[in-house]
Amino acid sequence: MSVYIHGGLRSPIGVLNGQYKNTRPEILGAQLINELIKRYEIGSVDGVFCGNAVGTGGNIGRLMSLMSDLTVSTPAVTVDMQCASALMSIEMAYTHIESGIMDSAIAGGIESSSLQPDRMYAAGDDREGLYKVAQFSPQDCSPLAMLEGAERTIHKHNVTKEELYPYIIGSHQRAVNALDNPLLQSYIMPFTIDGKDCVDECIRPKINEKLLSRMKPLLGKDSITNVSNACLTHDGAAFVYISNEKGPFRIHSVMPWAGNPQFSPEGALESTKAILKRTGLTMDDMDVVEWNEAFAIIDVLFNNAYPNHMGKYNMLGGALAYGHPYGCSGAILALHCMAALETCNGRYGLCAIAGAGGTGTALIMERM
Repeated sequence: MSVYIHGGLRSPIGVLNGQYKNTRPEILGAQLINELIKRYEIGSVDGVFCGNAVGTGGNIGRLMSLMSDLTVSTPAVTVDMQCASALMSIEMAYTHIESGIMDSAIAGGIESSSLQPDRMYAAGDDREGLYKVAQFSPQDCSPLAMLEGAERTIHKHNVTKEELYPYIIGSHQRAVNALDNPLLQSYIMPFTIDGKDCVDECIRPKINEKLLSRMKPLLGKDSITNVSNACLTHDGAAFVYISNEKGPFRIHSVMPWAGNPQFSPEGALESTKAILKRTGLTMDDMDVVEWNEAFAIIDVLFNNAYPNHMGKYNMLGGALAYGHPYGCSGAILALHCMAALETCNGRYGLCAIAGAGGTGTALIMERM
């Protein structure tokens, strides 16, 4: 059975303690779903799949669903694959519809780094005291595990700080150019707080090499990872509407992946290789590629693997510019992929994202 994406919406993306600092993610998500229902005239759906990585725990997707205009009888599940949560939510919705269990679903994710709670194990556990960051592998419980994984990957591939500059600047420049792209803007829900319009808070029109050279390392004086080549922490929501009725985009295939958690940024590349191998398609067949560039080293990995295809990569800018609200970033990729395919009149688009713990997942969509 074919499965189609009919459309979707995302919020403007807020930075830590920025415009959404007092907005609970389930409330932001519920308001976005209500707008999605209106815009696409959705009568009902058979389920909601909601990614979330650093929320309060429990089934926050169900809480969000109950706060929305969806009926109380709509099942909802929360998916935690960390950074890959929202794209996995879309893939789970796809498998439920493709198998005939459901006819339609809303899938994506919500996140609030601003309201990320402190947590604590019960007395007697060897990890005592408050903590915010979960443990992603048995060998490593560092709260800086993701940054350290990026640093390892940078050294593994012999990349200098200066080699990352063009990717950072390019991401912001493409995002600035996309501010005038009506196709992308059609997927962004207008949102107002205290009479002020919300915006994508992290795009920097004036970023340049001089500014980048001043950035202080985050992991000691000799480290390369800093706040310009690693995305900040963010708040946001993004969802797509999926069904078995014909729509403008068909989900062609999906592919989860897992590997070495010590080099987690490689998840986008490896899941891309896996889905292309499984489908028999090649990068030549792709018109658009959206990778979640949580770190600039991810851009380097793409360029090293597919040097002749940089023109189709993150055409509207990437997470280094927009931000990375973990639990919903995969749905943002899907929405940007849809907008980019419409912009270039393309056929196939590929989305891929790496996740904490050495995971990744990829999705190929076809514009009908």
